[in-house]
Amino acid sequence: MAVFTPVDEADAEPFISRFGLGPLRALTPIAEGVENTNYRLDVDQGSFVLTLFEGRTDAAALPFCLGLTRHAAERGLPCARALTDEDGRAIGRLNDRPAAILNWLPGASTARPTLADQTAAGVMLARLHLAAADYPAHRDNPVGLAGQRALFDRCSGRATGSDRSLLERVAPWVGEGAPDPAPGLPRGPIHADYFPDNILFEGGSVSGLIDFYFACVDSLAYDLAIALSAWGFDENGAPLPAAIQAFQTGYESIRPLTAAEQAALPGLGAVAAVRFILTRLHDRLFHDTRALVTPKDPAPFLRRLDWWTELSLAA
Repeated sequence: MAVFTPVDEADAEPFISRFGLGPLRALTPIAEGVENTNYRLDVDQGSFVLTLFEGRTDAAALPFCLGLTRHAAERGLPCARALTDEDGRAIGRLNDRPAAILNWLPGASTARPTLADQTAAGVMLARLHLAAADYPAHRDNPVGLAGQRALFDRCSGRATGSDRSLLERVAPWVGEGAPDPAPGLPRGPIHADYFPDNILFEGGSVSGLIDFYFACVDSLAYDLAIALSAWGFDENGAPLPAAIQAFQTGYESIRPLTAAEQAALPGLGAVAAVRFILTRLHDRLFHDTRALVTPKDPAPFLRRLDWWTELSLAA
């Protein structure tokens, strides 16, 4: 979460009034994250999240993303549901942005998950994959190979020095003829951004899954590789073998990997690392200093890329 588009109470009140939530008591910006603008709404009926969807979130994909969270919630997972307004619409416009109001979920993310947290998060990811298996809508991966190539090309026009070196390192992964690391693997709806800051804990249990705005249909093992890349390394990009093992053990306690998925996991981890190198580099190169958000360093994902690549070569 983050704040890119300022919203004051005078802006928000006409929008909120359409949802029958009662008077606005407080509107508080939420600074975490890097993608969309988020505020906490406190109203007579409780607390909610007001989200304004920024440029990288395709407005046409919002029905898929919000529908997936509702689908998962209806199957017992702790996902927020988008509210509908007096006309039955979940998505409106506020300050020239698509906007929605979602339930506020209890708990908080953790910057230093324990091994028990790792296992619980792995279990929940597998539960999400099973719960989403019959979700009928489709969305292509917005940061699949084509999206990564577009990011690479855009960054190439601005990068210098060490940023140019980063691009040179990932170039083989996005060029023409780049191999598909997941041919024939099981596919379905995936979260595609399953980082610790998108998972809430309360009382030692997962209490919320949030930020489904990269959700799409892709390889389930790729979603696991993204999650392992997010949860299984320290802030400098060094691997944490016990954390990786705990997360994967939790996942496979619910959905065991096939032999083909297990073999493909290092290559999928490398693809995930390339994705986050490019998105973080892009955010740094094109950072709007007016936004209440700090771009994240892509370098730790280069170290992940090296680790996954070495693991793949050793297999």
